[in-house]
Amino acid sequence: MDDTARSTDGTTGRGMTGVPGGKGTMSGKKAAGEKHLMFISGRAYPELADEVARHLGIEVTPTKLHDFANGEIYARYLESVRGSDAFVIQSHTDPINTWVMEQLIMVDALKRASAKRITVVMPFFGYSRQDKKGRGREPITARLMADLFKTAGADRLMSVDLHTPQIQGFFDGPVDHLFAMPVLHGYLADKLDPATTTIVSPDTGRVRLAERWADQLGTAVAFIHKRRDLDVANQVKVHEVVGKVRGRTCVLIDDMIDTGGSICKAADALYEQGATNVIVAATHAIFSDPAVDRLKNSRISEVVVTNTLPIPGEKRFDKLTVLSIAPLLARAISEVFNDGSVTSLFEGDS
Repeated sequence: MDDTARSTDGTTGRGMTGVPGGKGTMSGKKAAGEKHLMFISGRAYPELADEVARHLGIEVTPTKLHDFANGEIYARYLESVRGSDAFVIQSHTDPINTWVMEQLIMVDALKRASAKRITVVMPFFGYSRQDKKGRGREPITARLMADLFKTAGADRLMSVDLHTPQIQGFFDGPVDHLFAMPVLHGYLADKLDPATTTIVSPDTGRVRLAERWADQLGTAVAFIHKRRDLDVANQVKVHEVVGKVRGRTCVLIDDMIDTGGSICKAADALYEQGATNVIVAATHAIFSDPAVDRLKNSRISEVVVTNTLPIPGEKRFDKLTVLSIAPLLARAISEVFNDGSVTSLFEGDS
């Protein structure tokens, strides 16, 4: 990108439209002592930010963002953010290091411009897979990410379907862990017969989530025991199916699809055990090459994901269904701004 790269310039909205029970000003000038929300977006995925802003009934705060010739990022807010309750959204998509750095810079700019509270909204938490040391001399990058945002000036984090729940404890402050399950199973509920459906966890780490899905949909549950090759990234050696899948529609659930190798092999293992149909439901569509080719050419009948990450046209295919996470993000932002309960959004799904 050059100095004329896509920016997030816009006009600040006015009023409380679309935010029931508001206790302050969502945007525009604030009266003395009145809370003041500002919604700010990086350049990674402005379409999602615009959609969230529409649900909030506001517009994205105008921001100048561009790259210097050597790749360094410049950020400046085009109106005062002093005393505001600022929410800065960025999807950690490709190139992930660029967009993480940009969000850190934007948080630093908010802190130095005297924003009262800064909430980092990261629909997909980058580097979340490295949440513990599997072997000696490895980093814990999920903790490093939390430390970086705290140092930059973040008071609060908000993310959807963290890779593991313990990541919430890495940040020294509130973490709003949102769940896409209501969005995903809300779509699938009308398509499935509980009597002939099994919810399948692709590994032992997702069994509890699979049980929650099964409880909500009234279905059976199964899981796949897999053993990874620790010396080869994104490589699974063995799949063993545990549970009732023969003659049934199986819904494979996961938090993310990266290269698609694991999920396609899991689907193959289910078909080998007699499954009649396999649907995949995942929150984060990373879709690193060759994921799209693998999914298109697999026996999976449908891949259902959310739009926490941008999915360009060349990565869309006939079997893909994309559901919007924007209403959930907007409701969570509204609850935080109004000092409400984010947990209340999921009380029927826990």
